[in-house]
Amino acid sequence: MTEGLPVLRRAEATRDELTDFASRLIQAPSVSGDEGRVIDVIRSEMLKVGFDEVTIDGLGNIIGRIGSGRTCIAMDAHIDTVDVGRSDLWDHPPFSGVIDETWVHGRGASDQKSGMASMVYGMKILKDLELLDDFTVYVVGSVLEEDCDGLCWRYLIEEHGLNPDFAVITEPTSLRINRGQKGRIEFQIRTHGRSAHASAPERGDNAVYAMAKLVSEIEQLNDRLKVDAFLGKGTIVVSEITSISPSVNAVPDHCAVHIDRRLTAGETRETAMAEIRELCERIGVDAEIVELTYERTSYTGTRYAAEKYFPTWVLEEEDPVVQAAVETHREVFGRNADVSHWDFSTNGTVITGVYGIPAVGFGPGDEKYAHAPNERVAIDHLIAAAAFYAAFPSIACKTLART
Repeated sequence: MTEGLPVLRRAEATRDELTDFASRLIQAPSVSGDEGRVIDVIRSEMLKVGFDEVTIDGLGNIIGRIGSGRTCIAMDAHIDTVDVGRSDLWDHPPFSGVIDETWVHGRGASDQKSGMASMVYGMKILKDLELLDDFTVYVVGSVLEEDCDGLCWRYLIEEHGLNPDFAVITEPTSLRINRGQKGRIEFQIRTHGRSAHASAPERGDNAVYAMAKLVSEIEQLNDRLKVDAFLGKGTIVVSEITSISPSVNAVPDHCAVHIDRRLTAGETRETAMAEIRELCERIGVDAEIVELTYERTSYTGTRYAAEKYFPTWVLEEEDPVVQAAVETHREVFGRNADVSHWDFSTNGTVITGVYGIPAVGFGPGDEKYAHAPNERVAIDHLIAAAAFYAAFPSIACKTLART
């Protein structure tokens, strides 16, 4: 194939439009559950650049279609963001979308409105260069991901009926090819005691003291967790602790901790729960383990629930979809790709981890800027990613046809 240079030249020609679009996406704040404004910006731009169809599903995900061929390809960017945190830590106002010679600045610049901007202009380039083949591309701007990654894709698959043959996840990869991520599970551990007046604590049973023993053991457990050669080490973190008592002058009769457990390859919900049960039994703490469910009303008014278990997923390097991404990188940029994984979680935990749809990652931006003050994305990354997204569908179809 010879698309590389023409695709890159055409992507470079969109520099001003693409950068402006990325800036306008940032200027439309879209904290999880409040994505309506940015959805309007995306819809207008998709129609402007020539998408064949633009729809918004019941949860509020936006889906732009290009082509009408047999092979169904999805490209996904979540377009919700976390909040800004301390605004005084930002060099530019978080929703300013400031553009300088190198960067676009603001909340969501890297995580991950840049992915959406590059996808939309990638599809424009695809149409301009007549790279359409026997495929259909669905460009998805998904909602509520920061609150509950993958919830949006449960809805897209189960309720909207989108079931692609394979997918591209455009979370930031520093222009690497990513083929997997750790999973995670969130749960609570609760200890129960008996209240008594704080002047006579011996009459009660302090639930906080029981939890303190357990928290200390959890800290040590983190050092013993499984290590995978590709994904790295599993982790466990106590991220929140609360207690209840009749008053501040009483022995607490209830204590709860929130656990964030990152699961490397070979670890599952069942193995994570078994570790905690064994730990409690060994130290003699009677504790309740409670798995959690996420449920929230989206900006469209739809309420949708999902368990807070997000499976680990990895594609082998020889997988045809991974190889298609590697071939696309080589054709577009003229060099071999670095192949790696995400440290954080993505919608791939449901796309691949739950439904088994092969997914590969390639995105503008760097993980280190995600959720941080002074978030930004390199303009050159926006352009490179747009070129990759334009070339990938036709190269992927040819690669998969050979397998």
